[in-house]
Amino acid sequence: MSRITVAKTAGFCFGVNRAVEMTYQLLAQGKNVCTLGQLIHNPQVVADLESKGVRVIDDISQANGSTVIIRTHGVPKNVIDELNAKGIDYCDATCPFVKKIHRIAEENTTPDNLLLIAGDKSHPEVCGIRGYAAGRSLVFGNCDELEEILKSSEDFCKKEIIVVSQTTFSVKEWEKCEKKIKIYCTNAKIFDTICNATQDRQNEAARLAVVCDAMISIGGHHSSNTVKLKKVCEELCPSFLIENADELDNIDLKQYGHIGVTAGASTPAGIIKEVLQKMSEILNENTNPINEEEVAGAAKEDLDFSAALEESLKKMNTDQKVKGIVTGIYPTEIQVDIGRKQTGYIPLDEYSADPTVNSADELKIGDELDLIIMKTNDAEGTIMLSKRRCDAVQAWNDIIAAQEDQRILEGTVVEVIRGGILVVCNGVRVFIPASLATASRNDSLEDMLKTKVKFRIIEVNKQRRRAVGSIRSVLRDLRKETSEAFWSQVAVGQTYHGTVKSLTNYGAFVDIGGVDGMIHISELSWKRIKHPSDVLKVGDEVDVYIKALDDENKKISLGYKKIEDNPWEILRRDYPVDSIVDAEIVGMTAFGAFARVIPGIDGLIHISQIANRHIAKPQDELKIGDVVKVKIIDIDFDKKRVSLSIRALLPEEPTEEAPVEEAPAEEAPAEEAPVEEAPVEEAPAEEAPAEEAPVEETPAEEAPAEEAPVEEAPAEEAPVEE
Repeated sequence: MSRITVAKTAGFCFGVNRAVEMTYQLLAQGKNVCTLGQLIHNPQVVADLESKGVRVIDDISQANGSTVIIRTHGVPKNVIDELNAKGIDYCDATCPFVKKIHRIAEENTTPDNLLLIAGDKSHPEVCGIRGYAAGRSLVFGNCDELEEILKSSEDFCKKEIIVVSQTTFSVKEWEKCEKKIKIYCTNAKIFDTICNATQDRQNEAARLAVVCDAMISIGGHHSSNTVKLKKVCEELCPSFLIENADELDNIDLKQYGHIGVTAGASTPAGIIKEVLQKMSEILNENTNPINEEEVAGAAKEDLDFSAALEESLKKMNTDQKVKGIVTGIYPTEIQVDIGRKQTGYIPLDEYSADPTVNSADELKIGDELDLIIMKTNDAEGTIMLSKRRCDAVQAWNDIIAAQEDQRILEGTVVEVIRGGILVVCNGVRVFIPASLATASRNDSLEDMLKTKVKFRIIEVNKQRRRAVGSIRSVLRDLRKETSEAFWSQVAVGQTYHGTVKSLTNYGAFVDIGGVDGMIHISELSWKRIKHPSDVLKVGDEVDVYIKALDDENKKISLGYKKIEDNPWEILRRDYPVDSIVDAEIVGMTAFGAFARVIPGIDGLIHISQIANRHIAKPQDELKIGDVVKVKIIDIDFDKKRVSLSIRALLPEEPTEEAPVEEAPAEEAPAEEAPVEEAPVEEAPAEEAPAEEAPVEETPAEEAPAEEAPVEEAPAEEAPVEE
């Protein structure tokens, strides 16, 4: 007897199912709908939508007031911009995995770099991706085409290259291309953008093809992922691509003992069911059609048609859900009375989804349980029941109800997968996308593993029993409540212990208990810094105080600097006037040099205070980086100015020609220091005050020029103060 093995992942992927359901929901709301290009690459689905009034248009100018649905393959960015500019109502059904590639292209490409795309140049998905590139983009379909591109110009090796792939590109071919790129381009940024659903299908199809005599791939002849499934399989065994059950007439199935069946991501369950039913008729006329649950992708290895018939009959039982009274508790099973002649029993592994649960601790004789009939054995007079599956049904109903009333559910994160996390709630696995799993995109998903989380259900696929949740929705509401409580009591001056959440060029954002405030960069340090990261990093715990509040815009300005760390307070306390310090020269001007007294405070050494003799410019004595001893001669705290002197620490330099102490005014007759030979401009008032050299004591007539020539006692060689 022939056997058929159906791939677990056959049928609609998440993105396709989302687009189809979105379209049917709009129709149910009575909207006039059109799709920009075929919604998915499946003629049966497209035909069914057309029969319900959905038009396929090629240009948005044909919308004519209808709601435009962007297909799963996406469109170039300019199309979205045009829809927004013209105010056309549209619904974006682009696959989330395709959206991710759009973001990569938009964020990583520039007019100067190059985007390489692995895929089909004419495929609408690739056309859409190219529309998000800021610069040049090229497409290659395989490793050979890639090598031709890389060899065609040496400029490629010099430019930064961004590499992505179509979501349905061959995994095997991508691996070859990736190696080739790394050989030619050391500066390439490679993004693995093949959809995980595509990878799973291709890998599973390959494993199935190894053990089967033939493979059937079900899907549209123009469907990229279905064509690639056939290509993967045909390298391992005879393979056939069919669009519907009628095309089975062209294949001699009876010559194959074991046949594997897979289906593309755009293939609806109904078509898969029709194909499997016709295969059963061809291979075994006594075989009943396979039920829809099996078609939907449940694990089905080595499907035997006689077993399928028995399974189908069991699932047609109209009294699936029953109530049972516990009559006995044993190590391997629990006996129950369900009001029938047969003895009812629950195998231990069918009692609970949690393997750690001990039924003996939870149950007692007489307890009533909700159960589902799994198998009836009239010959033995027994009925096998399951509480675990009944709980799962009830949990699924609770999930559906939770979406309708938006209640908050609680579950445990059991796995981090590509694109998000899986949360188990009462036995039901709920997918939460990464963008909805945390309060911030920077938060790690790995840290959430094995933790309990609260979430809401935002999307339910009843047909495939899949649910999508959002943790961020709950966090947003919680944050709103926290914010309201905070603003009701906050006041300027209050102190908080917070955590640094993010850094920008202009400051640091700090979580102070569910509410974010900002420390401006000028408040982070008393000294000048280039970036907040010079002082803080994300995750640091800091003590801050409320500096200012903007009630209208709900903005909080935080203070971080402490008064005791103010360098001017440190200077006031530790460095009074006449203090001597080692200072580093940090700047030069025409009138002096600036020296670092303490971190955050620079003082001026006036040119007249650099040496005990006249110098033309500060650079004659000092250079940047020199460390010199200086004396603090004045501090103006109001104007934030410090005056320093090197000269005050230097020994007096005597002048042999005319030392002041050997020739005081009363002992030096006026004729030796005539006024006209020592004019005021050569001896400024501050350097030669009038009281030290009064004009009346040195009249010009008593000091003729010929008796005291300038060259014997120039002002600069004998300053009055010396």
